[in-house]
Amino acid sequence: MHESFRRWALAALGPGNALRRAERLPGSSSTTLYRLQVEQGGMPRDFVLRLYDNAPWLADEPDLPLHEAAALRLAGAAGLPAPELVAFEADGGACGLPVLLMTALPGRVDIMPGDTTGWLEELARMAARIHAVDPGGFAWSYYPYADPALLAVPGWARRPELWARAIAAARAGRPESPPRFIHRDYHPANVLWQDGAISAVVDWPNACRGPVEVDLAHCRVNLNALFGPDAADAFLAAYQRLAGGPAYDPVWDALEVLDMFLWSADPPPPYVYSGWVDHGVRGLTDALMLERTEALLERALDQSIAGRAG
Repeated sequence: MHESFRRWALAALGPGNALRRAERLPGSSSTTLYRLQVEQGGMPRDFVLRLYDNAPWLADEPDLPLHEAAALRLAGAAGLPAPELVAFEADGGACGLPVLLMTALPGRVDIMPGDTTGWLEELARMAARIHAVDPGGFAWSYYPYADPALLAVPGWARRPELWARAIAAARAGRPESPPRFIHRDYHPANVLWQDGAISAVVDWPNACRGPVEVDLAHCRVNLNALFGPDAADAFLAAYQRLAGGPAYDPVWDALEVLDMFLWSADPPPPYVYSGWVDHGVRGLTDALMLERTEALLERALDQSIAGRAG
């Protein structure tokens, strides 16, 4: 880690702090994260420093540090197990990049659970807690990353007719859903676990006011890729039982697939997420990711049509 980032972090923490160790955290693919161990009054305390070094993302969303700072404040005020904001710099004047410093929370990423049923139940319970938060006048609102008007069937599609149907569904408009506080990137690699329960939810720069179905679909697409459709369905069933709804139109799964995989002008096919590998997931292949994604598209589109017809 560059010395300028060390100096900025220590200045943000105030006098009397000494940096003992800085290590890069595995699993982050969109920005660079460091865990800092700082001695405060003779006692060690851990913090996380985010470097907003993803130039294309910053170009699209130049207010990212301000956005994440506001999300952390709202999550903390609502009693969610989110990192506490320490300081941020939006313009990068002090060290060349926008940066944000937050507390580190206990726990670890666990994507290979022994008790899958309990693990999915806990994922659903935490999602319901997030969605119960009143977003009030939170300044950031949901919008699709993939502009429906610009979407095209990708050349790598094995079943191009499915992608064409999904694009048509996106252009037809999204189902109505009241805006709530959503994480917008809720998936198994963004929660920490301790003693069989979720101890923290991390990675908040995408949080916004929006449909809870976006969080549910995002988590379902990830669970489907990791474990297959049964895990995705069990997560949704647990959420609906714990949160008392909502009725879920499967078309949200198809819309989220488009958002995740067709958001850029030249998108790569679905692949094994490096964060999963960093946290011990083995046995997945890029070919399996595409196969499972297209199978999810087919189920989502067929079930949505059947549900609306019924």
